[in-house]
Amino acid sequence: MYPLKFEPILKQTLWGGDKIIAFKQLNETLSGVGESWEISAVEDNESVVANGPDKGLTLPEMVGKYRHELVGEVNYSRFGTKFPLLIKFIDARLDLSIQVHPGDELARKRHNSFGKNEMWYVVSADKGAKLISGFSEQITPKEYKERVYNGTFAEVLQTCDVKPGDVFYVPAGRVHGIGAGAFVAEIQQTSDITYRIFDYNRKDAEGKSRELHTTQAIEAINFSDVQDDFRTEYDHLKNEPVELVASPYFTTSIYDMTEEITCDYSELDSFVIFICVEGACHITDDSQNEIAVRAGETVLLPAVVQEVTIVPEEGICNLRIELKQKSCTLQSAAFLF
Repeated sequence: MYPLKFEPILKQTLWGGDKIIAFKQLNETLSGVGESWEISAVEDNESVVANGPDKGLTLPEMVGKYRHELVGEVNYSRFGTKFPLLIKFIDARLDLSIQVHPGDELARKRHNSFGKNEMWYVVSADKGAKLISGFSEQITPKEYKERVYNGTFAEVLQTCDVKPGDVFYVPAGRVHGIGAGAFVAEIQQTSDITYRIFDYNRKDAEGKSRELHTTQAIEAINFSDVQDDFRTEYDHLKNEPVELVASPYFTTSIYDMTEEITCDYSELDSFVIFICVEGACHITDDSQNEIAVRAGETVLLPAVVQEVTIVPEEGICNLRIELKQKSCTLQSAAFLF
């Protein structure tokens, strides 16, 4: 096996902007692209390999073909051919809806799906860009219903001004929204279950209001989720890993690279994902497979790879993700360059 790139799945949305195509240097003329799904096994949105002998195979086909060699022994025994992560870039020209995602138990009961715990890494932010994360004050389910009905729900949400490099962990149950001008990398469980609470009274292309899920959301919302600032603080260091988020579902670390580094994965029973958000580099694995990576590209490193050397061509920022659940460890590493 070898480092894998995938064809991006571009999503045109009501709120999408013009940053994704330029950022990824794509030869496309689409407008209003709100999302690029970088690695996905969501049904009807499966990523397709873009390089090497397996070019043209979907991600589920790759897992079925290579099994533990691609995802690791523990991951394969736990998830089978269901790849457990979904990686996106999101460009908000307008505010996204205020929403919440169910946890594993509720998602399994209602949708036979994983829950949706996720995190954001802010790639860029226009002046005044904001993210909504959690509550600014505690409310009850009764007050929630009243505020949704009378249009004052946003008044009790925690809104944060953002800048490049900001990190937010968004566990299932946390009400959240991406504000206009924010461009983020999103790492999440493989799930597309979203309960939309408020959508700014927008109409779709056919003039219809988008469906809201205010009643379904009640059981999913953590009403005691109150903080002054939900931003994740971390040290900004050069050429060494800095842990960003450690959750029951994934752990992420960031590398700000100016010199060559070697990563030893001989003790890691998992795949690794590299997300390049700035600069460019070359990655060479222990079988001497080499791949060039530039800003806007994402690479999946199979579990059989024991070691990689990363040589930056320009200053590079690098994010690693590991998923951990109970006694087993589901690990993926995504490096934001």
